Amino acid sequence: MNLNQIPRKEYPRPHFNRGDWLNLNGEWNFAFDEANLGEQEKWYESKNLEKKIIVPFTYETKASGIGEETFCANIWYSKQVTVPKEYGDKQVILHFQAADYITKVWVNGKFVGKHQGGQVAFSFNITKFIGEKREFTLVVKNEDSLSCHQPRGKQRWMDQNFGCWYVQTTGIWQTVWLEFLNESHLDSVKITPDMDTESVEFSFNFAEEVDFNDNLTLKTEITFDQLPIKSFSMDVNHQKHTTKVNITSNHFDWKVMLWSPEHPNLYDVVFTLYRNGEVLDRVDSYFGMRKISIENGNVLLNNIPIYQRLLLDQGYWQDSHLTPPSEEAILKDIDKAMEMGYNGVRKHMKVEDQRYLYWADKKGLLVWSEMAATYEFSDEAVKNFTEEWMEVVKQQYNHPSIITWTPFNESWGIKNIYTDEKQQQFTEGIYHITKAFDSMRPVIVNDGWEHTVSDILTLHDYVESGEEFSERYKKQEAIVGNKIAFNKHKHAMAQGYEYKGQPIIISEYGGIAFCSEKGWGYGNQVKNGKEFLERFESITQAIKDIDYICGFCYTQITDVQQEVNGLLTEDRRPKVEIKKIREINLK
Repeated sequence: MNLNQIPRKEYPRPHFNRGDWLNLNGEWNFAFDEANLGEQEKWYESKNLEKKIIVPFTYETKASGIGEETFCANIWYSKQVTVPKEYGDKQVILHFQAADYITKVWVNGKFVGKHQGGQVAFSFNITKFIGEKREFTLVVKNEDSLSCHQPRGKQRWMDQNFGCWYVQTTGIWQTVWLEFLNESHLDSVKITPDMDTESVEFSFNFAEEVDFNDNLTLKTEITFDQLPIKSFSMDVNHQKHTTKVNITSNHFDWKVMLWSPEHPNLYDVVFTLYRNGEVLDRVDSYFGMRKISIENGNVLLNNIPIYQRLLLDQGYWQDSHLTPPSEEAILKDIDKAMEMGYNGVRKHMKVEDQRYLYWADKKGLLVWSEMAATYEFSDEAVKNFTEEWMEVVKQQYNHPSIITWTPFNESWGIKNIYTDEKQQQFTEGIYHITKAFDSMRPVIVNDGWEHTVSDILTLHDYVESGEEFSERYKKQEAIVGNKIAFNKHKHAMAQGYEYKGQPIIISEYGGIAFCSEKGWGYGNQVKNGKEFLERFESITQAIKDIDYICGFCYTQITDVQQEVNGLLTEDRRPKVEIKKIREINLK
């Protein structure tokens, strides 16, 4: 398979970019292991996996070449890999951008390691396993389950789709790739902009293999539009370093360029690690100078109130489900959302592909990042959720487009939060540990209703009539006072908690579907485009007319399997004229 035939051939981690890498997407050998005998029979040594699959698409999808929706808890992959000759003396790092849920890896029959969690990127150093020939057999086993104690988002845990839950995702569902490094290299850089002081903080983490007695120097070069802004060097003498630098230029009259939807300005930054003048590692990255804050019941972007016009986006595609089929497909979704007059998306029940976040950064699309939910509350669920959620926050921290963290939605996995103190304390714990790592962004707990501690009060209401919405929400104290179920079935706050002046956003509404023999939307289905636009305008305008509400999120951008309430169909065809949606949103 040549490069042009490789699916998702673009570099998978654009916010931490190196030039020496190899894409492993494409055709792999594959097998179902219904009886879970593979490890006992040592399939990782010599088993001939009889099927073929196209990675990074899961076996449930048409794009994978298999398209089998029946759940199988244990599956195997294998691939023959050759390291290019020019990387013969390098460390070889095997990266998975995401695989669901437990991943076990063997190289040349030797066990490398395992990872648990279906939403985040992870890696293994496989150098010592591949041998002098630098040719190796890579074998991967994925173990999944229908457990409601693991974060699964919108993946069904029954044999058939139901409600708003869809075909499960099993195994590798994002890019697999190799990276070639010297032993001394950067592991990660946490970048924190400070708009008010016109500075940026860099927290550097170096690889465990680094010899700190090796006369290492790290140079950081910041540019904007290819113009030099700041350059500095530091001696590397321990694993973690933090430094804060002012980014106003000393060389010419230059103001700090802020990031916003209207002007998504990005600073480029290059990190170069030297040993006695020899380049050991080079990483290209970027950051946006922007500030998210809350004041007097408003969300502020760069100290100015911003009205958020968001679109719920579950990130599903017809033939590839949770995996974006191409970078062009990512761009199309972002462009369509912005064309319809939305300035952001709420990524719902999915930790999104890093290429999506890169383009959101580049184009100025606001993003709420949300965790895939568990559906039961237990010690196991708390552990699974907490560990993976904090890895999500760590991996997505540097993206300026992400302006809100949303770990919980509609009491999923915490169904008794209204009265259960343990579940309340769990959400408080997630709130505070998230804020400990990231004090910049607001955290919502729990989106929709029954909030405990939360920086924004978000409400879900699928009322069909603008007139009814206006009547229901005319008195703010009635909505937030917790004496009534604000949407006729849920309270805004959990028991023991009270509203403290947070911004209020209607973070789900609409969900309008056209009449269909199959599939569903919220409320009554409409007969035609005229009916749709009348209802859409009525409720949207009613929300905008309430002065204490500072944003909304419409459900949703596209149809998803049996849920047919998208503004676009699954294959991205508009159901009504896009310009009319835009006119109503911007009116």
